[in-house]
Amino acid sequence: MRTHLIGIGGVGMSALAQALLDLGHEVSGSDRLLDASTGDVPAVFATLHTAGAHLYPQNGVAITPDLDAIIISSAIEDENPDLATARHLRLPILSRAQMLARLVGGRRLIAVGGTAGKTTVTGMIGWTLEQIGWDPFVVNGGELVSWSRAHRIGSVRVGAGPWCVIETDESDRSLLLFEPTWAAITNISKDHFEPDEIRRLFREFVGRISEGVVADAETLLALRGALGSTTFVEAPPLTDVGFARGGVFFRYRGRLVRIRIPGRHNAENARLTLALLEALGADIEAAIAALAEFRGIRRRLEWVGNYQVNCPGHGPAFIPIFDDYAHNPAKIAASWRAMAIGARRVLGVWRPHGFGPLSLMFDELIEMFDQTLRPSDRLFLLPVYYAGGTARVSKTSEDLAEALRRHGKDVGLATDYDDLRRSLTNDLRPDDVILVMGARDPGLSTFCRKLTGN
Repeated sequence: MRTHLIGIGGVGMSALAQALLDLGHEVSGSDRLLDASTGDVPAVFATLHTAGAHLYPQNGVAITPDLDAIIISSAIEDENPDLATARHLRLPILSRAQMLARLVGGRRLIAVGGTAGKTTVTGMIGWTLEQIGWDPFVVNGGELVSWSRAHRIGSVRVGAGPWCVIETDESDRSLLLFEPTWAAITNISKDHFEPDEIRRLFREFVGRISEGVVADAETLLALRGALGSTTFVEAPPLTDVGFARGGVFFRYRGRLVRIRIPGRHNAENARLTLALLEALGADIEAAIAALAEFRGIRRRLEWVGNYQVNCPGHGPAFIPIFDDYAHNPAKIAASWRAMAIGARRVLGVWRPHGFGPLSLMFDELIEMFDQTLRPSDRLFLLPVYYAGGTARVSKTSEDLAEALRRHGKDVGLATDYDDLRRSLTNDLRPDDVILVMGARDPGLSTFCRKLTGN
């Protein structure tokens, strides 16, 4: 089967491309970032090319009558040249989720959903099932550090076992295309939708689950009316939580659990993972041992290296830099608080990933930053990421900075990455930590790695 993916460089689309390649499809793809005029080309394209995908700019040239399917992400707009050509040729057009639903059909499906944490939980479940010998098929929204290779996207594992693990997406309601056997739901909070609407959406999702759902007590309470005959399993509360350098530990039903990624929120992710695996009948001791070796997800509090600098009055210092996908209030707060442990000051960078999301979450962002930033911390805001299209400009990074300054927060505005580097590195001190956050813009990761010299 010959398949073309429009927007192949996105995290979800690149994972789907890898899965299709692994299953024997001939894959091509296009992306606006492949246009040479856009500057730095993200490394994902080299990986996809090495894996066997044929890559093109988005000018319609790759769309030919012999293609069996055109796959589009929810970010592709109607005037996209590839999409227009595909429609002119009357080629079959499917969403990413529709194609993924076809790929996982006939398997016992574990679907992971929620407003925050679902990529990490999907990775934890997939990694643990692999390590305990269940040989799962996994399609995630982020790359596992341990699975990433130069020749393949590390968010995919094609296994022969009966279980398939996928991350689902609520932002475009595509989670309703799947009929899971089991599901893990991390949490439900405002992100792409208002609270009442997001609760309705997840209740509908739960109605599609055939056997059981695992969540914490608060989430299950919000979903209870939709559970019907579906078994629901409440993940036990966290106990004896402690923090070690670069990790966290806690007890699960009396057993000590250690993971190698920081933050209380990741302890919560590990707890949910163990509750699901226990419900499936996995050996819990083996699962705990496997989780201890989980190295995390790319751009989920990923330590990318140290920035070596001479701090005036302090001497040489090595400032750790973390790259994170956080893009809504809950995720930003969790990441910031994880970095604050043991750091005298967090220098945080955030780039809003669209005008619509910034407007929707504006009040919640102000409240979150007001509660999360310590007096010593500093926030740097980049301009809203805009990749073209018809987005309506209502709120901007300048508006957010002004509002937070009224709350007494130390907020800087950077016009671009060169300006950010000058501002961020002008006043570094030992025991600082740099946290770079945001979705969609590949320049964020590039910026982190340039700081470290990688």
